[in-house]
Amino acid sequence: MQLTFFLLMAGALVAAITYYRRGQGGGATPGTALFNGGGGRAGATESGTLYVTGVSPLPDVPGEQYVTISGSISGPSVVAHEVYGRFAWDTNQWPSPGDQIPVAYPEGKPDRWQLGHPGARPYFGSRPEKPRN
Repeated sequence: MQLTFFLLMAGALVAAITYYRRGQGGGATPGTALFNGGGGRAGATESGTLYVTGVSPLPDVPGEQYVTISGSISGPSVVAHEVYGRFAWDTNQWPSPGDQIPVAYPEGKPDRWQLGHPGARPYFGSRPEKPRN
């Protein structure tokens, strides 16, 4: 009985680790690994361009505000793939229709795109840590 319980727990642990690793995309860290060539496999990341076709209105309040962007991504293996996303964005660098913004996405998965623009961050509170002296 104890051996059966032990084997059941070991199998559950292996399944949980496997599920976790697959969900991480081979160890890619959102926002960093795509732009640093990470992602688990060599050549697993493609760079492309987001042609902005729609943007939420510019708020009257300065600083970071949410923006919804829609457009089409074009890259080495993708032609005019329609996407949209919501980001925290600096109002001093607010996007507008017609902008072309660099993006990165896993090979063959343009719906998992990430922006490469200095005014964008995926959500509030994601500022990089200040260097410690």
